[in-house]
Amino acid sequence: MNETSSEQLLRRFNAAVPGYTSYPNISQWEPDSFNVDRWKGSVKMIFRETVSSNGMSLYVHLPFCESLCTYCGCNTRITVNHAVEEPYIEAILSEWDIYLKLFSTRPIISELHLGGGTPTFFSGENLVELIRGLKADSVFLPDCAMSFEAHPENTRYEHLKLLYDEGFRGVSLGIQDLDPCVQDAIHRHHTIGQVETITGIARNIGYTSINFDLIYGLPFQSISGLRQTLNMVMKLRPDRISFYSYTHLPWMKPGQRKYTEADLPSVSLKMELYRMACAVFEFFGYTNVGMDLFALPHDALASANRKHNLHRNFMGYSDRHTNLLIGLGASAIGDSWYAFAQNEKIVEQYMQKVLKGELPLLKGHVLDREDLIVRRHILNIMCKGETSWEHFCTHTDAIENARPQLQSMQDEGILELSQTGLKVTSKGKRFLRNICLSIDARHHRSAPELTLNTLLV
Repeated sequence: MNETSSEQLLRRFNAAVPGYTSYPNISQWEPDSFNVDRWKGSVKMIFRETVSSNGMSLYVHLPFCESLCTYCGCNTRITVNHAVEEPYIEAILSEWDIYLKLFSTRPIISELHLGGGTPTFFSGENLVELIRGLKADSVFLPDCAMSFEAHPENTRYEHLKLLYDEGFRGVSLGIQDLDPCVQDAIHRHHTIGQVETITGIARNIGYTSINFDLIYGLPFQSISGLRQTLNMVMKLRPDRISFYSYTHLPWMKPGQRKYTEADLPSVSLKMELYRMACAVFEFFGYTNVGMDLFALPHDALASANRKHNLHRNFMGYSDRHTNLLIGLGASAIGDSWYAFAQNEKIVEQYMQKVLKGELPLLKGHVLDREDLIVRRHILNIMCKGETSWEHFCTHTDAIENARPQLQSMQDEGILELSQTGLKVTSKGKRFLRNICLSIDARHHRSAPELTLNTLLV
């Protein structure tokens, strides 16, 4: 086997690849085979099968932001009008009531995450109203994993304390970069002092899982600038670091037109940014838990990784596996294992449907037999770094068709292949999504020209 160096791989494999928070990827869904009744039926079925033993997950999307961050790819609504808070919360609780009518018993909640947008756009009191409304007819497990995303510029003591009192122990701060030049380009202006203050308050209150979001590949980013950001971050020592690659899609996200491709780091510089950051994380004791995720050994995700208990869903990596995820709010996505469903993206259309007593669905996908098999393999690769073809009794051509690409990846030193399965090498951990792409049957059918060189920097 003639292994290729990591630098050569990163130089050659430079194209966008799905993040595989789901399979099939949302771009490959077949909405024509989906309808509200099929979604309801799959939710009721999986609820009866698993929720009584494993519980279920809730994701709540809070889309409002006071200003536009130009790098952002999330579904957001920019406004300074905080009168939108209470009607939106009422809509979310009305949507939850629709789901409650589908369940045969009170739902057991194992995991809850508030995402956005900017959840801390909402007042602490209104967030408490939301959480208590969700709890009213539900059973939240004593160890329920509850977390929320927070902006360093508008997160207050009240947010952290009130949500802590409701059971939240995780907070994710959107840092991205602390270089003033980069911050100006992406319209993000928090200081290290603000980050330090919020981190200190959260720790003093009792939060046990503090995550920092960082991004590499942003406009005007430099080695020296990112190194200074990392030096400041390491002094605060968050429990987790999510280190994402910036994706430039100005035709989809007009805010990114504030800068051009010429302002972005070159491929070689972006590689160096990634390598330098990984070296810093390793030096300070962080382990690479999964794709884009680093954690200190005491963190719950690091522990789950050691025990091979990681799971991955639309909220990212989790230390627990539930087969039912209900997404509430505009653009939120649900997962019943057998089907996916996404809500209306436009706030007004979302609220209009909910107020009519309808599930506010925009589109979805019902998984077929092949989808379910491939999905299990992709989850294993993303969460355990290995999978076995023999774990599943049924056969799919997707695996056989992928063997030439998998063999090429073995030759590159990315994975170890056998007749019974595959195992990702230490070098290959950087390319988890690309290994998954090799068995992504739906992607191959829509892009038959795909070759091994369609990997991501």
